[in-house]
Amino acid sequence: MAAADLSQIVKAYDVRGVVPDQWDEALAELFGAAFVQVTEATAIVVGHDMRPSSPGLSRAFARGAAARGVDVTEIGLCSTDQLYYASGALGLPGAMFTASHNPAQYNGIKMCRAGAAPVGQDTGLSEIRELAERWLQEGAPEPAATPGTITTRETLSDYAAHLRSLVDLTSIRPLKVVVDAGNGMGGHTVPTVFEGLPLTLVPMYFELDGTFPNHEANPLDPANLVDLQQRVRAESADLGLAFDGDADRCFVVDENGDPVSPSAITALVAVRELARNGGKGTVIHNLITSRTVPEVVRENGGTPVRTRVGHSFIKAEMARSGAIFGGEHSAHFYFKDFWNADTGMLAALHVLAALGGQSGPLSSLVDQYDRYVGSGEINSTVADQQASLAEIRAAYGDRGDVTLDDLDGLTVTGADWWFNVRPSNTEPLLRLNAEARDEATMTKVRDEVLAIIRA
Repeated sequence: MAAADLSQIVKAYDVRGVVPDQWDEALAELFGAAFVQVTEATAIVVGHDMRPSSPGLSRAFARGAAARGVDVTEIGLCSTDQLYYASGALGLPGAMFTASHNPAQYNGIKMCRAGAAPVGQDTGLSEIRELAERWLQEGAPEPAATPGTITTRETLSDYAAHLRSLVDLTSIRPLKVVVDAGNGMGGHTVPTVFEGLPLTLVPMYFELDGTFPNHEANPLDPANLVDLQQRVRAESADLGLAFDGDADRCFVVDENGDPVSPSAITALVAVRELARNGGKGTVIHNLITSRTVPEVVRENGGTPVRTRVGHSFIKAEMARSGAIFGGEHSAHFYFKDFWNADTGMLAALHVLAALGGQSGPLSSLVDQYDRYVGSGEINSTVADQQASLAEIRAAYGDRGDVTLDDLDGLTVTGADWWFNVRPSNTEPLLRLNAEARDEATMTKVRDEVLAIIRA
């Protein structure tokens, strides 16, 4: 291992890096020991994805934890939300070995406390890093007098049953659904979750293969949706679903093969979750989701709460406000009934239930949840993020017809349009998201702001 500085691989929310260049099984063992010391766990649960390095890293972490006297339950191959399920249902801190949609040579660890509560930079991750760095220099701590046990447990069927208990699918009409698992963990979870439903399942890339031979398992990039879109049209399917590598995010395409905005999915699921909760409840949305989301939430009796971008902010606000549901424009969906954790699979079941519970096609069902025209996220490289933001503020600040706020970067809101510009934490970039009632207004606003940023 290099000098004991792990800042390159310990990120804001997780551990992520190239194996074995940046981290290996020896370091995974130290992370396991550090994790149980920081969480003060007496038992933990560990799972992993289909990457070639995952079983070895996962087992090394388990060894490191067991050496500290902690009992380890290994659930083996699983999706990230299946690990959250196990953490919630068993009441144990957990560790998931995955690098989500990163290329094959990467791996990582997503960690949580009991009940799937997040472990991030401010909630234990920096302490875990410091311990691992110290032990790299000084050697691992003395093992406990009595080591913990390592046992295995099957959780896939319990996970599927729990999800199915949260959505009523009993009366849906038969649907044909194409699922692109991207050779990721969706290929492992989808068959069990969908079993027995009136669905004709057309599987794509269900073979677990951490080298991603067909396309990157990142549905946020439109290039990775092309195969699914073509297949939905070819099969005359009712819809298509695409999962990312660790199957915690889900993207939806309609019967025409057109992508459905994750904001529209957030609004659709929010309506259903509010109905389940007697037409009351708080729904969280980050500030780059469509303005449709808070409108729909209010129309259905709920209270929308806007947060910064990033899952640690959403999860913290979910817990603080007792929200029933939360959605991000990146297709992460969070549920109170799933320990405030994110699960794309549960969102997918809601879409199937909503579509199957009426006779129209998905495109017309989601129309009502797609009221504005969005720019998508546009990145610009800038020399000085704060100077660029100051210029934008100066350009709009003295206009009487707009409001400005600083929740996350700068948001400027007009009568029928808004935009947000926020700095990247990791690169010299500004990220622009603009939205308006019609295409012409959105284009005008987008181009005005880009002209200032790129001047």
